[in-house]
Amino acid sequence: MAKLYLNSGKLLLAEKLLLKSQSLLLNINSNKLKIDNIADLSDLYYKMGNYKKAMDYHLAFIVLKDSMLNDESYRKIMGQQAEFEYEKKAAADSVKVSEEKKMTNLQFKQEKTQRFALYGGLILVLIFAGFMFNRFKITQKQKNIIELKEEETKKQNIIITQQKHLVEEKHKEITDSINYAERIQRSFLATKELLDENLKDYFVFFKPKDIVSGDFYWADTLSNGNFALVTADSTGHGVPGAIMSLLNITSLENAVKETTEPAQILNLTRQTIITRLKKDGSAEGGKDGMDCSIIVFDKINNKLIIAGANNPVWIVRSDMKDVRYETENKNINISNLNTHILIEIKPDKIPVGKHDRDTELFTQHIFDLQSGDIIYTLTDGFPDQFGGVKGKKFMSKNLKELLLANAHLPMHELKQLLETTFKNWIGNLEQVDDVIVIGIKI
Repeated sequence: MAKLYLNSGKLLLAEKLLLKSQSLLLNINSNKLKIDNIADLSDLYYKMGNYKKAMDYHLAFIVLKDSMLNDESYRKIMGQQAEFEYEKKAAADSVKVSEEKKMTNLQFKQEKTQRFALYGGLILVLIFAGFMFNRFKITQKQKNIIELKEEETKKQNIIITQQKHLVEEKHKEITDSINYAERIQRSFLATKELLDENLKDYFVFFKPKDIVSGDFYWADTLSNGNFALVTADSTGHGVPGAIMSLLNITSLENAVKETTEPAQILNLTRQTIITRLKKDGSAEGGKDGMDCSIIVFDKINNKLIIAGANNPVWIVRSDMKDVRYETENKNINISNLNTHILIEIKPDKIPVGKHDRDTELFTQHIFDLQSGDIIYTLTDGFPDQFGGVKGKKFMSKNLKELLLANAHLPMHELKQLLETTFKNWIGNLEQVDDVIVIGIKI
């Protein structure tokens, strides 16, 4: 059945039956069936594009086939050796009998005994010649087997080389496609020219896990002249996350055409995303979307207007003088370190997307800015990164302490500090998620 599914292109059904066959063969002493099963699995994964598994099963096929050849050769050699021992013993017994008869009848049958001795010698010569011929035949067979194995090895090396080239070509095609997708995605991000024009003293630490990213930062000048900056973490990372980020950005672009209020921008963006993902073919529509923060600079009144979906906004300043804010849900944390404090504007605990609470409106915060304030927007990639001596998460607490302790540094040095800290923290481990940290000094 698996072969039928394999030949008809029903690869998932073929995989299920082949793996079941492999399990049953563990209790069956049939190398022929096992070889057929391994060959079919190699063919299956090659057709599925899983070249690593295809190669693994192909190598297992070669090993098991070589093992069968070696077992057959060994049995033939042992049988021939036993035959030789039997013939040798029979010859020895014959000689012994001849000698006894010679001793008994020496006086009466001397001529006859001499003839027997001559015949015995000839028999020994024939036996030895037969043994030598047999050994020659065995050697020839072994030589032929070795030559066949060498020829098979050459063929396998050619196949491996061809598959290696095929994999390399496919890898290059995929990498080129992803690099092209990265250029397209980058065109949707906030440009350096736009950020330079509106933020002046700032840095963007952006480190995707893969070439393309689910995290993104987007900015726009609103119709009332205020400047909006969004820092977001789309569902997923890599290619799926990048596709989701494009939907999120286009939804934001549509929202800012209708309103200039951060909370309402998130409300409208959420509606667009939910409506769009209803078409994904699932019964209830997709629950994808993004976590994000949106900050709007009201430069005329020197205020920062904030709304957040699972992502906080941090503000570092040199003292507590004149800390004023207005919010419907007064949700603020303050951390102290020496001469600086960190004010955390907590987000709403709902995403911008389909959710059990997706009818709730996002909360809007208004914060009075002071000269020297440093505003940080970020995704969870940096705090959630595993590393260090014990392989644990970096944690938001440690990131806050790092930013507080180095608040006196210029912005470009702060960015370099974050890059170095992140690299040293990961060490030899793998980056687990996309990372964005944006710092803006007032």
